[in-house]
Amino acid sequence: MSQENVEIVRRSLAAWNQRDLESWRTFVHSDLEVDWSRSRAPFRGVYRGLSRVETFWDLFWSAFESVQIETHGFTDVGSEVVVPNTAHMRGRDGIEVTARSALVFKVEDGQITRLRMFQEQAEALEAAGPSE
Repeated sequence: MSQENVEIVRRSLAAWNQRDLESWRTFVHSDLEVDWSRSRAPFRGVYRGLSRVETFWDLFWSAFESVQIETHGFTDVGSEVVVPNTAHMRGRDGIEVTARSALVFKVEDGQITRLRMFQEQAEALEAAGPSE
């Protein structure tokens, strides 16, 4: 199951990078929770339910002309997948920003049910818990 979870996360991120919400929705549960409470940027909070999460993504994307998540590996930790990454963003005024974080995706029954953002990979691995 772990390789399947990694593939689900990998494909969901590819859809997200293309801003293809229709494809992205096929990988996420309708009760998806996105925990962005550790963010140092705007939009900090916890978003529950697909409509709230999509509103969050709309707000997030509206601030940037371009956003691409560059992944630096996928670590399977039980039902969770830890993805250290660098976000490359270009604002509407052309200002470029990079931000490093680690995303933790919880996958249950073939769908992502929770996404948490952490500032450090070690913190994300600790939160994901011991591998099964």
